[in-house]
Amino acid sequence: MPSSLLSADTSPMTSKPMAMAVFLSLLYASVGIVSALSHPDKVIKLPGQPQVGFQQFSGYVTVDDKKQRSLFYYFVEAETDPASKPLVLWLNGGPGCSSLGVGAFSENGPFRPRGQVLVKNEHSWNQEANMLYLESPIGVGFSYSANTSSYEAVNDEITARDNVVFLLRWFHKFPQYSKSNLFLTGESYAGHYVPQLAKLMVAYNKKQQLFNLKGVAENTEKLDVCVEDEVVNYLNRKDVRRALHAELVGVRRWAVCSSILDYQYLDIEIPTISIIGMLVKERIPVLIYSGDQDSVVPLIGSRATVHQLARQMRLNTTVPYRVWFAGQQVGGWTHVYDNMLTFATIRGASHEAPFSQPERSLVLFKSFLQGKPLPEVF
Repeated sequence: MPSSLLSADTSPMTSKPMAMAVFLSLLYASVGIVSALSHPDKVIKLPGQPQVGFQQFSGYVTVDDKKQRSLFYYFVEAETDPASKPLVLWLNGGPGCSSLGVGAFSENGPFRPRGQVLVKNEHSWNQEANMLYLESPIGVGFSYSANTSSYEAVNDEITARDNVVFLLRWFHKFPQYSKSNLFLTGESYAGHYVPQLAKLMVAYNKKQQLFNLKGVAENTEKLDVCVEDEVVNYLNRKDVRRALHAELVGVRRWAVCSSILDYQYLDIEIPTISIIGMLVKERIPVLIYSGDQDSVVPLIGSRATVHQLARQMRLNTTVPYRVWFAGQQVGGWTHVYDNMLTFATIRGASHEAPFSQPERSLVLFKSFLQGKPLPEVF
């Protein structure tokens, strides 16, 4: 593929995205699905992994050819019938913390390290979707640049732009998922990454339908906490890196949160709630969720912000504030406006909800994907 068609210049006002859109449309129409068995990014088996029936892939997607800037991803297909399941992008925050180490191997991925082996996560989100974990921005985890200046003055705009290029090029690797229902999810500072990525996707889609965006879910906007040492030890094993097709470039060890990334912290002070409002106007469902034991960002503030937005937009309440259930236990509380903007709490959950309350988080996730109200009876 000519690199000029997928350049790092991704402003929706330029002609390059249109050329890219036309090229990719022709590509998807003419190229057959790459056999999973021969896919260069296929993970045969992770060290210490239990036997599973789904496929895994991981590797790099270059988002800037000139500066050799590459983002690392880990992709887990759904446990059953992946072709019929949605594609879900998961981002962790920080800014600068790893979606691989936090999201995939500590929270909602299929495995969790236990000593020298991996154990199955019985509440993995790939029961319901094809899960794509992205180490973003450049300089996080295994993602790297050959030019160290790429780690300087990184901001939300750069991150969103790189993530769009990543997805477009990732669809070239996996064209069978290019038309799948796409959901953007994340936690912590991904409360910036996710809506700004969605905003850019909406701009692209007004020119050419590139993304089948069906919903956005996030929990908060502050900093992630670190994961346990077992994850760090596991991802720093040479045999694990080989299995994941991962490299260490410019760093000695994989780290949960980046020590080389210089992020523009002024962006942290910029609210993203207006972007949430724009997405709702575009009829893209948005879920804002919060653990009721979150000491980083208390749920009271999150609920008040969502309620204020709903009032400003004059949205009608379609589900009044009520309890929801996970099995025979209270899962939390929820409030829905115009069936488009949902606030939900997860009972007993901390800042990293899928880690602290995996079963309840999975119930919330499933309802979100299906566009159904959270269970009101057990």
